[in-house]
Amino acid sequence: MQMKKNGIKRALLLSVALATAVSLAACGKQEAEITSPSKLGGESTTAPTPAATTAATSKKTAYPLKIKDATGKEFTFDKAPERIASVSPAETEALFALGLDDKIVGVSDFDDYPEAAKSKPKLGSITKPNQEALIATNANIVFTGVSMKADTVEKLRESNINVFKVEPKTLDDAIANIETYGLITDRQEQAEKIVTKMKADRKKVVDAVKDVKQENKKKVYIEFSPGWTVGSGEFMDELIKLSGGINVAGDGKGWYQISEEKIIAQNPAVILFANGVVDTKSKMSLDEIIRTRSGWDAIEAVKNKQVIGLDQNLLSRPGPRLTDGLLEMAKGIYPELVK
Repeated sequence: MQMKKNGIKRALLLSVALATAVSLAACGKQEAEITSPSKLGGESTTAPTPAATTAATSKKTAYPLKIKDATGKEFTFDKAPERIASVSPAETEALFALGLDDKIVGVSDFDDYPEAAKSKPKLGSITKPNQEALIATNANIVFTGVSMKADTVEKLRESNINVFKVEPKTLDDAIANIETYGLITDRQEQAEKIVTKMKADRKKVVDAVKDVKQENKKKVYIEFSPGWTVGSGEFMDELIKLSGGINVAGDGKGWYQISEEKIIAQNPAVILFANGVVDTKSKMSLDEIIRTRSGWDAIEAVKNKQVIGLDQNLLSRPGPRLTDGLLEMAKGIYPELVK
């Protein structure tokens, strides 16, 4: 294989990208987590669930609130947390979207959106954050996402760090997580507005492609870092399906390293890639890598110039902007249908 995993820049963390280029080095650094699928940890796919006694339909949260995270641990909140930390870009985006700026006491080193996140105290990696820095925040709750493995969560909890983990595998999971954050922080009205917008985005895409017959659906290949794609059971795969495409890597499961020959044989009509990703060894962009692979010039997508870059953050962060990524993806696959 032309590009190996060790060709991908490792910088401890991923924020999987600045939305627009800041610098090639920064972009490479910020996509490190998602480029390393082995870091996308967590065995549980259970969405956080409030206790049955919680009046989740109320616009005001009733405390005490009992709620479980994706690891199955039950948390009890006597009131809305006053000090909140996040070591996951998607979770940080959600918390800011809920209007919790003044409650956020720390974020991961590569949380870059919104702009206000850049000035928050930095807490290290999203896979293994700085334990001392976390303790120093005196946070009531620390939110973490798909990149932190369950054993790391447990080690942090042993140090009395109150870690709440989510493990979104679908768009509905991402939506449910935002609702959960709204419930925990007594920002349910704000959460409802975000979720309503996300559902409207999804409906727009689904409605636009609903008349595409199965036999006419375009075959799609997606590469989010050199040599890595995504199969079934992850939200990126679901986004392709919602967009009316067929994921040519969908017979595999999770995040995995590609077979270049297999992609040639599958002959996708559209190739999607994460903008801004640069291989630090070859200094080539992901776009260049894809276009110059041996034999890939015979692929329909390459021949027809249907190799399309998508914003890294929108593509890879299962937060409030995930449906912005869905819209971008659907426009790339069916520009004549999705406006």
